[in-house]
Amino acid sequence: MDPVMMAIGFGLVAVLYGVLTSRQVLAASPGNARMQEIAKAIQEGAGAYLGKQYAAIGFVGVIMAVLVFVLLGPVEAGAFVLGAVLSGVTGFIGMNISVRANVRTAEAARLSLQAGLTMAFRSGAVTGMLVAGLALLAIAGYFYALVASGLAPTSRAVVNALVALSFGASLISIFARLGGGIFTKAADVGADMVGKNELGFDEDDDRNPGVIADNVGDNVGDCAGMAADLFETYVVTIGATMVLVALLVGGADAARLMTLPLLACGVCIVTSIIGTFFVRLGGGSIMGALYKGLLVTGVLSVPALWFATAMIFPDMNAVIGTAERSFTGRSLFYCMMVGLGVTALIVWITEYYTGTGYRPVQSIAKASDSGHGTNVIQGLAVSMESTAMPTLVIVVGIIATHQLAGLIGIAFAATAMLALAGMIVALDAYGPVTDNAGGIAEMAGLEAEVRERTDALDAVGNTTKAVTKGYAIGSAGLAALVLFATYTEDLAQFFADVPVDFSLSNPYVVVGLLLGALLPYLFGGMAMTAVGRTAQAVAQDIRAQFRENPGIATREVRPDYARTVGLVTAGAIREMIVPSLLPVLAPVVVYFAITAVAGQGNGFAALGALLMGVIVSGLFVAISMTSGGGAWDNAKKVIEQGAYGGKGSPAHQAAVTGDTVGDPYKDTAGPAVNPMIKITNIVALLLLAILAG
Repeated sequence: MDPVMMAIGFGLVAVLYGVLTSRQVLAASPGNARMQEIAKAIQEGAGAYLGKQYAAIGFVGVIMAVLVFVLLGPVEAGAFVLGAVLSGVTGFIGMNISVRANVRTAEAARLSLQAGLTMAFRSGAVTGMLVAGLALLAIAGYFYALVASGLAPTSRAVVNALVALSFGASLISIFARLGGGIFTKAADVGADMVGKNELGFDEDDDRNPGVIADNVGDNVGDCAGMAADLFETYVVTIGATMVLVALLVGGADAARLMTLPLLACGVCIVTSIIGTFFVRLGGGSIMGALYKGLLVTGVLSVPALWFATAMIFPDMNAVIGTAERSFTGRSLFYCMMVGLGVTALIVWITEYYTGTGYRPVQSIAKASDSGHGTNVIQGLAVSMESTAMPTLVIVVGIIATHQLAGLIGIAFAATAMLALAGMIVALDAYGPVTDNAGGIAEMAGLEAEVRERTDALDAVGNTTKAVTKGYAIGSAGLAALVLFATYTEDLAQFFADVPVDFSLSNPYVVVGLLLGALLPYLFGGMAMTAVGRTAQAVAQDIRAQFRENPGIATREVRPDYARTVGLVTAGAIREMIVPSLLPVLAPVVVYFAITAVAGQGNGFAALGALLMGVIVSGLFVAISMTSGGGAWDNAKKVIEQGAYGGKGSPAHQAAVTGDTVGDPYKDTAGPAVNPMIKITNIVALLLLAILAG
């Protein structure tokens, strides 16, 4: 059977699973009238924001689509549009499910902890499987259509189309990730600044006009944004692997091998679906229940990936030769096993640095007892330390896979990591659903035991969100290395007559490295500033509402939630544009500026060095921000559970300060660096294709 058709079939299975499971979620009870009223306000706010955000993104997307059409052609433009549209669709689906599952999770938690867990995870699984299914359908379907039209799989038109498809997904992803991140953290920080620190309210006190905006932000940031992010990472990784195969492997071997990433991801959709049925409380550990599903998925993926590899390589020991390094089907299978191992280790390391029961989070909670300054110092220390172990794991993974199968081995390790995206996104989307469920339980005045259950689910949700971000960043690092390898191979094919010196003795290489390393810091700084600026506006609006209507404090007057949501919406959309265009424009500007000064060869050298600088610097910035921010958040949770004086104590006030700093770290700047790394590399590849004519 044709492996590409099998991959398309597996993609359809994922979509069918998502549709059927979403019906189960929506069939559950949405609770009492007050719960439904709160949920409706969140739904309307999220829908209004996403509509305005997509309108702004669509304007930029149309301009880019026209440029791709003019500079590359209709095939590439069609691929760009497909990637962009489906990236937006996954974000919309993620948000749409989340804002309906939150109230149903709160209602389910009234029955039992298991019922709440099942509802939250089931809704996350809808998003996860639809992300994986639509991503696989996009790339497998377009590849199949191009080959069926008569194009050779390794032809330049197909290669350019795969890169353009990745560009479309990445462009939408960075806007969605950054815009959603600015929204969610500006609302969160602004609400906390006034509600917790000035008025002494609990986190989800419905007298605070910012609480609905905060709940809206959870959905547009952690559901819509993360769904678009991992859709993009999935498409880019598979596409980069296929492109690298087309460039390095010749003849019929290349055509066969280009289908292996599609089939590998397809079989792992099945293992992920099976894994979702094993998420059950055993000894009472919520994280353990979630890990059961992930563990089953990982274990079943081993024989599944062997099956996929054996389909492409009936003789697993047959040697395929390339200009760089020869390899066998067996060695590629081992590379994919390394990818699964890297995934498992990054998940474990991220949980260690962000889980409430481990040293890093406990150390921040303890430091809070001494004051605000020590909390921030210890949080920064943990964020820096958290980069070490993931980096060592990635380094070992790169060395091992390169020894096994060269650059293609690294590419297949990254593919195996992304093959588990369905289950990983399910774990992530679980987080904002439980966060919202806790808020709805608080605002609706449900029984204390319900809030205890939703708090327990939410504390784990903070860790699962951090785990997903660590996974996304680790896989992005490997994917970006594959894209860089593709850049150097493209350079050799397109511009063989242009001498390019990548040695460190070339000052333009050093210039490129420095500029590339700068980009994640500049991007992160712009994102943090955007959150701070919008959060100040939110805080001022909340204070103004209390001044204008003193009855809000006594519950005689209801706050104007829509006014606050509208303010955050306008701020997030305005602030996301310039930072999102930075990685699109930087490669183009650097290439043309250096070429004008020192010639085309040095322009290519500086651009290549820029890509490597972005990868290295971005990896550290992203891991540091996401793990550090998650640790700050859960240190606050530890104190709220009764440690060091509990809620309202000086330690709690210090922890709120640390959490306020960590919020834009973990949910805005850090995660958005992930698509930023890849889009910089993709733009460089498209630039080479355009220059080659």
